Amino acid sequence: MQASDKNAPLKTRLARLLAASGAVSLADPKLASYLDSNDPLGPFRAQFSFPKKRTLWPDAYRAEMEARGEADRDEDATECVYLAGNSLGLMPRRTPEMLSEELSVWSASGVLGHMDHAYGRPWIKIDETVTPILAEIVGAKPSEVACMGSLTGNLHTLFTSFYRPTPQRHKIMFEGKAFPSDAYAFASHIALHDYPPSSLLPVYPRSGEHNIRTEDILRLIEEEGDSIAVICFGAVQYYSGEWFDMEAITEAGRAKGCIVGFDCAHAVGNVPLELHDWGVDFACWCSYKYLNSGPGGIAGLFVHERWEDRKRLHGWWGHDKATRFAMPANYAPLPGAAGWQFSNPSVLDVVALLSSLQVFQEASRVLPRALAGGQISGRGPILGALREKSMDLTGYLELLLTSNPYYRAPSSFPPSSPSPAFTIITPLDPSRRGCQLSLLFHPVESMDWIFDRLRERGVLGDERRPGVIRFAPVPLYNSWSDVLQAAQALEEAIKAYEEWSRESGEVGEVAQALEETRIRPGVVEDEGLRQ
Repeated sequence: MQASDKNAPLKTRLARLLAASGAVSLADPKLASYLDSNDPLGPFRAQFSFPKKRTLWPDAYRAEMEARGEADRDEDATECVYLAGNSLGLMPRRTPEMLSEELSVWSASGVLGHMDHAYGRPWIKIDETVTPILAEIVGAKPSEVACMGSLTGNLHTLFTSFYRPTPQRHKIMFEGKAFPSDAYAFASHIALHDYPPSSLLPVYPRSGEHNIRTEDILRLIEEEGDSIAVICFGAVQYYSGEWFDMEAITEAGRAKGCIVGFDCAHAVGNVPLELHDWGVDFACWCSYKYLNSGPGGIAGLFVHERWEDRKRLHGWWGHDKATRFAMPANYAPLPGAAGWQFSNPSVLDVVALLSSLQVFQEASRVLPRALAGGQISGRGPILGALREKSMDLTGYLELLLTSNPYYRAPSSFPPSSPSPAFTIITPLDPSRRGCQLSLLFHPVESMDWIFDRLRERGVLGDERRPGVIRFAPVPLYNSWSDVLQAAQALEEAIKAYEEWSRESGEVGEVAQALEETRIRPGVVEDEGLRQ
């Protein structure tokens, strides 16, 4: 079965629902409205605050209103189509109230809030309010998870423990287009141990492709494994949206004696994880994307229980709770991942995260189709129904985008013509991705213009230069109507670009530039990260 056929079950379900909805096509708003009205997870949308359309392009909006001599219009105060949850998740409506509660305790009780808390969240054990839920989300034992620090800080902390290079085994293997902060961290640890840049072992897609094949990763592990100290991939690749086969990579790496870890920033809260059962050695993540903890929110890490006695850097918050405040001279680590903590976590950051994790817990009461067909019950897998909806929403977006007249299959991209076009560089197999689809535009210069036109139309995705827009329908708060509006706005924006470039002569200039320097698939890089 081809990857593009993996949407067949969704196509079949949607075909059955067309008649029930009174819709005539997948792009008929009646279908999206029908699906929204029958979505058991739909009510959770109301628990999040959405930016308004007028805020996406305020300067242009005000200028337009002034030119028309018009006042603010009610329709422009409507919620925008927010498909940027892979960059920053939306704010749960309960977050301000819960943060206000912490401020009131601080105001009324001062230091006593560490022990005596009016809302049952004493600060001395504030991290314990979130670690059990985080453990469930990442597929770990609670003792294997710690809520602490920042993503890159935690990555450095873990590498301090797990990157122990020797002359025979000193390489770090990672995806070649890793998020820059990860790449910087890897390079810094190589340099810190006085090894040359050749100790970095990046893996790239094959020529003409945008994703890294699992067989290529496994083959390189087999060939180079005896010299690899640590394998560390982004679980879901931030740029392409590819979900790597974490279990296969872990099994192959550990069989060769390598330590295997993952940056789960784009995976946590997005795809189902089983870090413990897969045998992953370590992992880290941020929480401001799919976990909706707010900008710069507190991060987390996982350390498999087999490494409880691993050497690490010490800090007082990782000390045994029974004697922590006795301030003993010798360090006695807490068992598990908690023993990697340094300082007491920011209470406000933890509570902001807790406010979102509570919504995840409530959503887990909606059982997936495989268990109860979307019925409300006691508890199901925390990402069970959410993962099902995610695959459906993103699959629906894919179906709409691939029927767009400007879409080109990856195998025929970029086209020889300078006319605008786009392709999807995310795997078309739903089991190899999360909710994100990454769209690569031709010519690459068109992306900024198209992105701005989407904002003007009230659609907010996420741009990654030089030529990618990422759309991420988040199942906890996005709707089928969001997906349809985004797909329609994209077609309108590309058409507007085509007309503008024809009138301005931009097409000829772009054609000449492309002729001089062809942009090859698979090697379109962020600025500063050329292959």
